[in-house]
Amino acid sequence: MRTTLRVDDELLRQAKSHAVRQGRSLTSVFEEALRRLLAESARHEQRPRFELPVSAASGGVLPGVDLDDSAALRDVMEDRASS
Repeated sequence: MRTTLRVDDELLRQAKSHAVRQGRSLTSVFEEALRRLLAESARHEQRPRFELPVSAASGGVLPGVDLDDSAALRDVMEDRASS
C-alpha cells in the first residue's frame, strides 16, 4: 500500500543515512521502526497496573497531611522519626 507521510527533514535525512549504511530500503527502515514502536506500546498496555496503597490504616492518611506537598510530608516524617 502506498501512502504519503510528512516527516521532519532531519529525521528523514537520518533514516535515509541509516538505510544506506544497513543496505536496506527506506521503506523497510520505517516499517521496522513502526513495528518496534507498536510492539513496545503493546507490552506496556498488557502490563497490569500496580497501585501502591496510600495507607494500610483504616483511616487513611493523617489529618492535615497533603500527599501533593513534599515539604509538608518531609516535616511529618522528620517529626515522627525524632519522636
